[in-house]
Amino acid sequence: MPILFYLLFASLLFLPVSPALARTIQAQTLDNGLTVILVEEHKAPVVTIQVWYRAGSRNEVTGRTGLAHLNEHMMFKGTPRYGKGEFSRLVAKVGGTENAFTGKDYTAYFENLSADQVALALNLESDRMTNLLLDAKEFQLEREVVKEERRLRTDDDPQSLVIEYLYAAAFLIHPYHAPIIGWMTDLNSLERNDVTAFYKRFYSPNNAILVIAGDIDPKKLLPKILQTFGKVPKGFPVPPFHITEPEQNGERRFVIKKEAQLPFVFAGYPVPNFSHPDNYALGVLANILFSGKSSRLYRSLVYEKKLALDVGGEYPNLSANPDLFYVYGVPQPGQSADELEKFMYAEIERMKTEPVADRELQKAKNQIEAGFIMGQDSNFYQAMQIGMAEAVGAGYSYQETYLENIKKVTKEDLMRAAGTYLIENHRTVGVLIPQPHKDKD
Repeated sequence: MPILFYLLFASLLFLPVSPALARTIQAQTLDNGLTVILVEEHKAPVVTIQVWYRAGSRNEVTGRTGLAHLNEHMMFKGTPRYGKGEFSRLVAKVGGTENAFTGKDYTAYFENLSADQVALALNLESDRMTNLLLDAKEFQLEREVVKEERRLRTDDDPQSLVIEYLYAAAFLIHPYHAPIIGWMTDLNSLERNDVTAFYKRFYSPNNAILVIAGDIDPKKLLPKILQTFGKVPKGFPVPPFHITEPEQNGERRFVIKKEAQLPFVFAGYPVPNFSHPDNYALGVLANILFSGKSSRLYRSLVYEKKLALDVGGEYPNLSANPDLFYVYGVPQPGQSADELEKFMYAEIERMKTEPVADRELQKAKNQIEAGFIMGQDSNFYQAMQIGMAEAVGAGYSYQETYLENIKKVTKEDLMRAAGTYLIENHRTVGVLIPQPHKDKD
């Protein structure tokens, strides 16, 4: 779980971890299979409405990557009731904002509105859940938009290219090996019928979660949900996912040579997800190694040894299937990627043999708590925490016990987790070797 603003909480760093903020949550499943989660929070007269579909890049097949993300784009192209552009125009007209995002395990859509406009979002979202037009001409236009997005964010960004290739190398058979935006060759060959089939298969109430957080009265809101989403017909059952990545038995390495200013090192280790008890130790471990400028890697490699311009990493515990614990570094000008890589691994090895100090362990736990509680202070991020946990299969109750389990992590847990998962034979490494700029005629 990334901690974006922990420096604002310096006064919390050495205080005991406190319980999670209190909140009222009601959850139920409609007859058509839609999971509804309502979070009552009356701090301000605003509300966030989020619809999460268990449909991400994980649900694509080889040769048809990018479908989930392209479908996200098409969801704004209109229905017979609300034409092209009407969705965004109606939300903006009442002072709201809306958008969407696609991940490996889900696609989510949201509106942030004043509390008296929640019915508008319910009408709009329930309508496009089942009545999307998917016009052929609009599909062609949007496919070109996505291709350009890929060029800008990946093909023309050397570091992003290394990350993309690393996941392709680390996952041999699991769909996590494909980029969310899709391979360019696949985007070129996708057809409107592909998007239509994906929409019909995955966009149904029995494969979705509706999360509403903010200034709401659940007793008054539930009848409105039944009048809108409750009328959407249940779709076909989505087949269970049964793909397990085989164990890796040796380090995998690759090199990318591309025009760039500086080298870049990116390494990933396969680790369990939320379903394994070690996920809490791995979360604390990642915080100690990577979180902020006082983290072990940043302090050692940027400040003390002056080998790196930037270092970091993350452990994405909320994934539907086991993912990668990753670490990256950009060497200082004049420093080699090989030297930086060696010292990155040295800091990881220390975690296996040297117990962390009490102060450092408590600091990590308090930083995690600060980020978690700050997320709860926002309707939007509170709903995101719940929606993501539900979409990947952890359930919203995972968030209710998260901090309590983080509190239980010991020094011995950290050493055991590092020794079990962060090992050379399971590591995949990508290195960017900069190439000189080529003048174009």
